[in-house]
Amino acid sequence: MNRRALLAILVVAAIGSAVAVAVPNRATAGSTAATSMTTTTPRSTSSRSRVESVLPAAGELVGNSVAARKSPNPNSGVVKVLHYFRPDYRVQEVLAVATRTGSDGEPWYKLSLPMRPNNSYGWVPAKSVTVSPTKSQIVISVSRRTIDVYVRGKHRWHGKVAVGAPGRETPLGHYYVQARFVPYHDPFLGVFALETSAYSKLTEWPGGGVVGIHGTNLPQLLGQAVSHGCVRVSNLTASRLKSLAPLGTPILIKR
Repeated sequence: MNRRALLAILVVAAIGSAVAVAVPNRATAGSTAATSMTTTTPRSTSSRSRVESVLPAAGELVGNSVAARKSPNPNSGVVKVLHYFRPDYRVQEVLAVATRTGSDGEPWYKLSLPMRPNNSYGWVPAKSVTVSPTKSQIVISVSRRTIDVYVRGKHRWHGKVAVGAPGRETPLGHYYVQARFVPYHDPFLGVFALETSAYSKLTEWPGGGVVGIHGTNLPQLLGQAVSHGCVRVSNLTASRLKSLAPLGTPILIKR
């Protein structure tokens, strides 16, 4: 067979993602030039998302990354660049708390940003994320050392917590659930753990800095200010959070 007439065989593997393949033309068929392949997991930003008016609402990015800006203006300063995947390869969860028409005439969302300083916010075009209304809320009282969980406005759980010790206090403010996991061979974190968007001076969270809400193997310390900033709960409460607090759940940490 004439090699110049031979067409390249293209194999497209699509396991949970879309793969775009550059096809060589007839002039280069049979040569040793490599065929370029680009994998794009996030959805294209060319499709416009429906604007959610019921807030807060949580979800994911539509494209690979988006710049959260100081105001709903394409030329406003950048507060933080969000990426579809976090450094730990989990999908970045976002929480929209407000919406407004931007200077470009397009709808924008105000996002709660997982960064220092705590309680930072930034604006992104509504078409750059896809979100749906949250159903749950976590309320933590540092002074009372309590946690309460609400689902669709109804109280569903109450428990005792341990909070940050003096000098490494649990930070107050509005946050949300960024990640959820069952600790692997780490009884100190209990039977289940939530990663929040809050940052403390120093926490016992893997990697440090991030405030977690997690179970404990030291239930006798609940009700005290003894942690490095994380919120410790009983393993019973932790197991309830597994079913009551999905990704994106808003968190209020108050005095």
